[in-house]
Amino acid sequence: MASIRKEFVVQTPVDKVWDALRDVGALHTRLVPGFVIDTRLEPGARVVTFANGLVVREQIVTVDDQQHRVVWSATGERLAHHNAVAQAIEEPDGSTRVVWTADLLPDSAARAVEQMMDQGMAAMQAALDRLS
Repeated sequence: MASIRKEFVVQTPVDKVWDALRDVGALHTRLVPGFVIDTRLEPGARVVTFANGLVVREQIVTVDDQQHRVVWSATGERLAHHNAVAQAIEEPDGSTRVVWTADLLPDSAARAVEQMMDQGMAAMQAALDRLS
């Protein structure tokens, strides 16, 4: 199983980062605008439309207010398994580390998923920087 981990640090306080991260229905407006162009909520899930045209249904596994952690999963024609976690971690200097991990199958999909995660992280960092 392929595992991908991405992270960055922003000067935005963890409460502001968490407020955007936990808003699972507003990816396209608050967290990764431009990378995601639409998010539609369904019971227990969200349907995400990416800028590249890909549409994915993601089951929301948990939104953990204590750990500042969102977990979701998705399967489809390209992925037999996908589980992802995004977490906001307060740093000692008041900045926030954002960590996004994904575990997926098949391994052959890792390169494409990692490229999308790189684009998503750039959009996320820009959006969260604007909150500081």
